[in-house]
Amino acid sequence: MTQYSYHASHEQFSPRDLLHYVTLAEAAGFDGAFSSDHLNPWSPSQGQSGFAWSWLGAALAITNRMSFGVITVPGGWRYHPVVLAQAIATLGQMFPGRLPWVALGSGQALNEHVVTEHWPEKPERHMRLGEGAAIITSLLQGETVNHDAALTARDAKIWSRPDAPTRLVGAATSEATAYWLGGWAQGLLTVGTDPARLGAIIKAFRSGGGAGKPLYLKVDISWAPSESEALGQAFKEWRFNSLGGDSNWEICNPEDFVTATSHVTMNDMKKSVLISSDPLQFVGRLSELAALGFESIDVHNVANNQAAFIQMFGAEVLPRLP
Repeated sequence: MTQYSYHASHEQFSPRDLLHYVTLAEAAGFDGAFSSDHLNPWSPSQGQSGFAWSWLGAALAITNRMSFGVITVPGGWRYHPVVLAQAIATLGQMFPGRLPWVALGSGQALNEHVVTEHWPEKPERHMRLGEGAAIITSLLQGETVNHDAALTARDAKIWSRPDAPTRLVGAATSEATAYWLGGWAQGLLTVGTDPARLGAIIKAFRSGGGAGKPLYLKVDISWAPSESEALGQAFKEWRFNSLGGDSNWEICNPEDFVTATSHVTMNDMKKSVLISSDPLQFVGRLSELAALGFESIDVHNVANNQAAFIQMFGAEVLPRLP
């Protein structure tokens, strides 16, 4: 069976509020929670961006059965991969089995440019991602790592580790990246609502060496009691993340995302966000996506009505999902 997680959006809500929401999500029947490791929100109006790693420790401590996941960047900017390996291992050791996977990406200027004089092009970012993933993998297996390339590690070892290491999956939004990840990542995380598009990304991952590896998906939705409110909330809260392509990875500041998305209309939001007031619409689309073989689907309600959404989803959607 596919598992369904609640998306804890650090870019939109305070860490304190998100702790409350994950307790509601657990009570409502969500299997887990997932978040992104951001330094900045997408726009100044969102106004939040808590530190994902300290929040994870608190969230794991106040919940009982939910598993947690996070997407982070091991490229050596905000975090060296040795530091990430220690963070992953410590959480895994304290909460056995409840941090089953962590997604690794190549990074966004929005979050990483603040600690580097030069934000590199995609080939270098991918090189650093591959090296960082290899370093973390070895450290989680208890090895002593010496590495000297784009990233450097000297006699690195992680002493406090869980019995079973956390799975490291790669994040991709394009077929080319998914194909590349298939050769080394332990799974795939992607994002979207279109089954045909997602099917092409899965096929590329499988063709690149990912046959038999687990698949994870983040789905952006907007729910409200009326269609007009759901659409308005999607536009108000999430248009800043609707650019697609390379822009999301290259823009440096929240203010610049506001400028770059000034042309986006409400109807444009329907291309990337599943918008509806009808719970059965979500049941139908999520069931269709689950049939593609995803082990876990993370549901991100981009609207600001989190408590009402959690209650609705737990009562009207989760019981009907495969």
